[in-house]
Amino acid sequence: MAQELAGKVAIITGGASGIGRATVELFVAEGAKVVIADIQDAAGEALAAALGDAAVYHHTDVGSEEDMQAVVDFAVEHFGGLDIMFNNAGMSCGAYPSFLDDKLDDFDRVMRVNVLGPMLGTRNAARVMAARGNGGIILNTSSIAGTLAGMAMMTYRASKAALVQFSKSSAIDLAQYGIRVNCIVPGHVRTDLSAFKQEGADSDVTARIEEGVNGVYLSNQLIKRRGEPEDCANVALFLATDKSRHMTGAVLPVEGGVTVGDPVNHLRDIMDARAAAMKE
Repeated sequence: MAQELAGKVAIITGGASGIGRATVELFVAEGAKVVIADIQDAAGEALAAALGDAAVYHHTDVGSEEDMQAVVDFAVEHFGGLDIMFNNAGMSCGAYPSFLDDKLDDFDRVMRVNVLGPMLGTRNAARVMAARGNGGIILNTSSIAGTLAGMAMMTYRASKAALVQFSKSSAIDLAQYGIRVNCIVPGHVRTDLSAFKQEGADSDVTARIEEGVNGVYLSNQLIKRRGEPEDCANVALFLATDKSRHMTGAVLPVEGGVTVGDPVNHLRDIMDARAAAMKE
């Protein structure tokens, strides 16, 4: 490793699993000191133990104002500062095929985690960075659901769309302090959040579900493989270093081309339909 983050201190929310875990491991390998902020205590503590003194776990509910202030204070006290805040933690909402069936009973919790959490993390971290006077890095994890309109899961879509707008707006607001804010937009990344698991299913059933769901995920994706957490971690590393020093307010898709455009050749379909009609 090139030790691109040597001497840097980072907080990564949702750092115990998925994209967060992959980023924790990569940042530590690149020389950073990392606070793993999560509510998954066993997984977070085990990860911190495996990574040694460079990582420490801190129980953090990102929807709690007290917890988000506490984790920033902890990073400063434990590692002596804060250079990178990665607001990665997120949650999905109830999955209903039609919005007409949506109970919206998880609206408040999803918005607290997916929108308020990054807002608190950004504000609290930026206060430390601005007072230090040496700039800083803020990263947020949105989703293709926040940039590409679609059916169902409206609460999740709304929360991730809000995060895109917040990332751009806070980039403008914080530029005066030398703080860069950028937003990562994952697509169909293979994590627990994107898995359609069947509780109690044996391994064969689970494998069949994975195969079937995977086919749907890839149907409108240009790169025909599922994204992995490491794909997003590598982009986060780029955004956390001086290699991206001229970037702020960027919204970077890491989604295999899902949001590029419609992959169906409608002109060919139209021509085929015309040819078929002429034969009748």
